[in-house]
Amino acid sequence: MGTVTIGVSIAVPEPHGSLLQERRAGFGDPAASAIPTHVTLLPPTEVEESALPAIEAHLLDVAAAGRPFPMRLSGTGTFRPLSPVVYVRVADGAEVCTWLQKQVRDASGPCARELQFPYHPHVTVAHGIDDQAMDHAFEALAAYEAQWSCTGFALYEQGADGVWRKLREYVFGGAVVPPQACPVEQRDTNTTLPAL
Repeated sequence: MGTVTIGVSIAVPEPHGSLLQERRAGFGDPAASAIPTHVTLLPPTEVEESALPAIEAHLLDVAAAGRPFPMRLSGTGTFRPLSPVVYVRVADGAEVCTWLQKQVRDASGPCARELQFPYHPHVTVAHGIDDQAMDHAFEALAAYEAQWSCTGFALYEQGADGVWRKLREYVFGGAVVPPQACPVEQRDTNTTLPAL
């Protein structure tokens, strides 16, 4: 069967996703058209194609344990000089993203892997372009804000043309119940996800 390159991520919804993808292209990043705007949960990972059914079953389990949560992007950051990346910051939802990616990469599951750098949820808006263009990206989106309710994540595959395409979406299993709607004695009983 051979191998495929997969990734798992939270898509940045419209209109925010297209806007940030257009800005990324405008900064001169050639990868912009091949990568949908996202927050990574599993970075590009080569797997045997025969492992995809087990991976999909695992991701279904992760999604079933998840609950919708608020995501908010605010301002910019950079990984320079360690890595040539400028990103939009995940201001709200970072703790849950961190929890999710640990579940996706769980050592007992089919997506187990070590990371090159410590996990830091973000939305890349420039990668590997010249320093002046990186500086411009950092400044141009410094006041950027977006928010939405995150209701799931998706599995992507990178094609031979380098383009990432969605294979399947995974919707979280729980209903949205505001904490204030629960009696005080019940608020801490569901510890599946970190408290928001």
